[in-house]
Amino acid sequence: MCGKFNARYVCSPLHELMNLSFVILGVTMVSACILLHRQLSFVCSRPLSIGFALVAIGGVGVILVGIFPEDSVPLFHGIGAALPFLLGNIGVVLLGISLAASLAFRLFTLILGIAALTALVFYATGHFLGLGEGGIERVVAYPQTIWLIAFGAYLLTNIANLPIGEVKRKLH
Repeated sequence: MCGKFNARYVCSPLHELMNLSFVILGVTMVSACILLHRQLSFVCSRPLSIGFALVAIGGVGVILVGIFPEDSVPLFHGIGAALPFLLGNIGVVLLGISLAASLAFRLFTLILGIAALTALVFYATGHFLGLGEGGIERVVAYPQTIWLIAFGAYLLTNIANLPIGEVKRKLH
């Protein structure tokens, strides 16, 4: 789609593919959080449960962004973007604080969440740090996806082949 939008020329010939990718990413985020929470329920504290819930709500927002592109229903697109930008990133920080994982992985998680929330402040105040509006949006949005991929890799390399009793000991 090409044309003027918000006083600037926008041209994205693959917009349908991008919107579909947002929906798939959102469904993946929600599914991953539900499955991870279920699998880790034996070690889930309230903050950990809230962290997974917030990242899942962020995934619902990503789905809304894909269903309602900015040039179609701006209100729903804005609500959809706000969910992962704010709640999803708060969820990542909460997971970094409460996750029973190695110190290095918890620090990695905290850094991602704090970096995204810091970028959100710059985005919200119109300071794009030379990245442009779309670039700073990516700095706000991508840490959640990076975290889910990294957490999956962390689980695969640290607990995937252990008996359940050993998993409980490793995660406590």
